[in-house]
Amino acid sequence: MMSWVLIEAASSFKAVSSKSCRGCFGLASIWSTGMRIPVEQIEPNPKQPRKDFDETALSELAASLKLHDMIQPITVSRINSGKYRIIAGERRYRAARIAGLKDVPVYIRETKDSQLLELALLENLQRENLNAMEIALSYKRLMEELDYTQEQLAERMGKERSTVTNYIRLLKLPPDIQIAVRNGILSMGHARALINVDVVDKQLFIFQEIKNRELSVRQTEDLVRKLYMTEKDGVNNTLKSSLSPSLKKIEDNLASHYSTRVKIKHNKKGFGNITFEYYSQDELNSILEKMNVPVN
Repeated sequence: MMSWVLIEAASSFKAVSSKSCRGCFGLASIWSTGMRIPVEQIEPNPKQPRKDFDETALSELAASLKLHDMIQPITVSRINSGKYRIIAGERRYRAARIAGLKDVPVYIRETKDSQLLELALLENLQRENLNAMEIALSYKRLMEELDYTQEQLAERMGKERSTVTNYIRLLKLPPDIQIAVRNGILSMGHARALINVDVVDKQLFIFQEIKNRELSVRQTEDLVRKLYMTEKDGVNNTLKSSLSPSLKKIEDNLASHYSTRVKIKHNKKGFGNITFEYYSQDELNSILEKMNVPVN
């Protein structure tokens, strides 16, 4: 019985018989076989960069799969345990499980383990399924696990180096701001403006202003410029220069932990004060809760 092999060359798939294709594996960029396998033999890719899946969209896709089955195969690779690991199509896999499908169509792709993260990231980037923080974390993992420089990574992803650099810099933002970017509360444009602010408490102050005043990206950039123009005129310069690096680190850690602007004043005799800023009753309650101070 003649089997069939799917050859992926450039952006198109071509079906040819295995008999006529024996000499062409070295010429094809990627090769895979098309078949159906039990859902229970498939496992998610632990290097999958995408972490957030819309439950409503999954339910809708599951309902469609019940009616029409799965049209677009999942791309997998065979692993040592005999099972198959997903390279592309985890959303379809999750929906298939919800729909109760026993087996699904797959392409089996021969790949090294070190390529799984890169392939999963490329697939998601092409579909624009990743949020900015997931892209940033994925870029960092590619650099760490595959020893890519930013230039090499930019070349592999087909991006400008400055684009890769901006995503990597997102990982230096305070946790609350990273979560806001991940959840779509802040756009990448807002995040880029905040990246250029070099002090955590200023970043958090601007973040609160963006939320409270619903600032656009342009307005946020203007706020950043005004903040630094004020500093150049001498406001807060004495305070800034009076803190040692260790106290400045404590100030930044407090600002990050309490998600608000924090100022430490410390004199040569060893005493001073710490000021926490808040911009609503809810923010005050949040600070008190983190301090384990009863509100009532």
